[in-house]
Amino acid sequence: MKLTLKVWRQKSGDHKGYFETHNVVAEEHMSFLEMMDVLNQQMIEEKKTPVAFEHDCREGICGSCNMVIDGRPHGPQTGTTTCQLHMRTFKDGDVIVIEPWRSAAFPVIKDLVVDRSSFDRIIQAGGYISVNTGQAQDANAIPIEKDVALDAFDAATCIGCGACVAACPNSSAMLFTSAKVAHLNSLPQGELEASRRVQAMVHQMDAEGFGKCSNTGACEAECPKEISIDNIALMNRQYIASMVGSDTAV
Repeated sequence: MKLTLKVWRQKSGDHKGYFETHNVVAEEHMSFLEMMDVLNQQMIEEKKTPVAFEHDCREGICGSCNMVIDGRPHGPQTGTTTCQLHMRTFKDGDVIVIEPWRSAAFPVIKDLVVDRSSFDRIIQAGGYISVNTGQAQDANAIPIEKDVALDAFDAATCIGCGACVAACPNSSAMLFTSAKVAHLNSLPQGELEASRRVQAMVHQMDAEGFGKCSNTGACEAECPKEISIDNIALMNRQYIASMVGSDTAV
């Protein structure tokens, strides 16, 4: 299929960006990133600077393949990362617009690559379990109710890609932060420092410059792992309870 790509080019965060138009021929069985590889090979042969974009696992689990495709994070398919998006989703002759995540908290490094280290700092603020002495217990040594374990596992599927931020009109990171809080605070191993964790991670999120949540639900709709916004409500309850010294937030 013959495609026209309008790709965002930006030499660095200090330079002004612009859209650059390219024509490329792709096969329908290719992934979107494989199509980008074809474009870059074509540009290299033409003695042009290839388009910078992030990728790692190409299996939908690392979260690094962040692109806004035709106005939607990760493209038109729901529950799909960019690397898992296939060209059969598009038609011959399509014009495809490709941009980086748009958020002040995700500054552009080059072209489609953005700095998502703000997510790392949120995790560092409280995304861990403290084990001071002795050997860790076996996972099956602590009884956990099935519903609780399933909820924690659903939250833990967050890959930290940033699609929720890119989709939100306020560039809020509430879905990401709440998934990390819910994952650890729901389990017995994380209960000891639950109040400290939710406060530390929320405060770090605010310090990074992310916007406020206005409950549009765009984050849940565009999340490739379909993380529920129920986690945001849970985090809000736990945060309020921690600030008033209550342990009753559930």
